[in-house]
Amino acid sequence: MGMLQHIALLGRQPYLGLAELESLFGAACISPLGEHAALIETDESIIFNRLGGVIKLAKLLTVLDTTEWKNIEQHLISVVQEHSSHLPDGKMTLGLSVYGLAVKPDKINATGLKLKKLIKATGRPVRVVPNKTPDLSSAQVLHNNLTGERAWEIIFIGVGNKTYLAQTINVQDINAYAARDQVRPKRDARVGMLPPKLAQIIINLAVGKNPEYRSLNTEVTSEFKILDPFCGTGVILQEALLMGYSVYGTDLEPRMIEYSEANLRWLNSGFRIQNSEFRTEAGDATIHKWSKFDVIAAETYLGRPFSALPSPDVLRKVMEDVDMIHKKFLQNVAKQTKPGFRMCIAVPAWKTSHGFAHLKMLDNLGELGYTRAVFTHVDSRDLVYHRPEQTVARELVVLIRK
Repeated sequence: MGMLQHIALLGRQPYLGLAELESLFGAACISPLGEHAALIETDESIIFNRLGGVIKLAKLLTVLDTTEWKNIEQHLISVVQEHSSHLPDGKMTLGLSVYGLAVKPDKINATGLKLKKLIKATGRPVRVVPNKTPDLSSAQVLHNNLTGERAWEIIFIGVGNKTYLAQTINVQDINAYAARDQVRPKRDARVGMLPPKLAQIIINLAVGKNPEYRSLNTEVTSEFKILDPFCGTGVILQEALLMGYSVYGTDLEPRMIEYSEANLRWLNSGFRIQNSEFRTEAGDATIHKWSKFDVIAAETYLGRPFSALPSPDVLRKVMEDVDMIHKKFLQNVAKQTKPGFRMCIAVPAWKTSHGFAHLKMLDNLGELGYTRAVFTHVDSRDLVYHRPEQTVARELVVLIRK
């Protein structure tokens, strides 16, 4: 396979998706395009449904030396009839999504109508998906089947004085995520609701470009084992199983082990899984002795849930307690692993009026036997997953054993 060029449209917090792509493909294969997209140049297969931080994946068509919409429109007018003639017979559906260009939805819709007229002149019926915003949502792309064989979603990304044109080939399936998240038999809001997309990112950051296992290949080696020492209700174990990994989960609370086992049995009964083997056991992550595992991917103990920022004294005490648990956990892992061992853990960060408050142990990783992975395209300290209403966020930390 030769070098292919794809464009990834990133999620609400694009730095998470950038770090995920850089971990999997390497920094040299990734080029950020503005704030919300990245160019991927690789000869590897891209298994889209394993990427948590990418909303749309598109194949690059061309790069125009202009950001003027009238010039972009003229280019489309000059090529649309010829390209539409290569589609299978039948009604065509067309959608346009614009990122990083100063163009309003009414202009985009006007262009869509011009293209519709040109395509109809060839004898092919065509429907255009109207834009209420410059870009079409994942739901619109899914609902209108814009990745189908008789459909186009054309993406336009303005970067500097150039415009990248691409055609969407995959879109994040929000229905599939909901099907394996919201209807799981065992859920517990008290221990947190880890979104499956975030679990995928954590797993991909943990595995990286592991030389023993090509995580994006279609041939999966199920002997590669992912350990989650804080498995809770089993979301990371679930997503890792769906990726084809072998999984191993432990948790301090026996009830959580029961929940994980029930959820994984439910997953095995309703989803096509290449490797359905899993191991779970109760265990305190600060002292437990695990059997063989290859990487750790986990959301750790996030401390007490808060609906609003607590007093400074309460927050300080919570942070000290959580910090100590993490120190003991990392020391325990260090005793059981070799130099080069990699993990990704989601640890708490607390949103304050002065920004995020981080665990102190992150400033002393060297003393605990680790270095923090450095990324080319993002700052490691920016890998914080949060929503505006949340006080406790999740900071994704990728660690390498020294």
